[in-house]
Amino acid sequence: SFRLVQKEPVRSCSHHFCPIMGRLWVGLMPNEHSNLLGLSKYSRLAEWVMGRPQIQEEAVTQMADLLMSRVNPDGLAVVMEADHFCMHWRGVKDANSKMINSVMRGSFLKDPVKKYFPLLKNIIRLLKMESFKKV
Repeated sequence: SFRLVQKEPVRSCSHHFCPIMGRLWVGLMPNEHSNLLGLSKYSRLAEWVMGRPQIQEEAVTQMADLLMSRVNPDGLAVVMEADHFCMHWRGVKDANSKMINSVMRGSFLKDPVKKYFPLLKNIIRLLKMESFKKV
């Protein structure tokens, strides 16, 4: 069965030493040999990885590497959406820009567009809906 965990806020930045605030989603396709973690462990791992100064792309890859080695699922998807305060405070001063990146592993790589990505996209859309948050 598919499992999805959302963690917010996420923060880190080594490039400009400005905050990155955002959300992190982890989707797993476990198997009978997976070492499933308790729900709070995903938040703790995200806090450990994302709490250090680094760029978003490296942080998401590190999170995926860590989860693949610890959980050993058939498939893993890590998606991060974040506001980069260097964009808000410096240079272009654009407060509406967000960066979204993802790392897919295992079964998510075999046929991600047809099989899994629409599922992840719809789940993330639901998580962002205000009415869903209030339920």
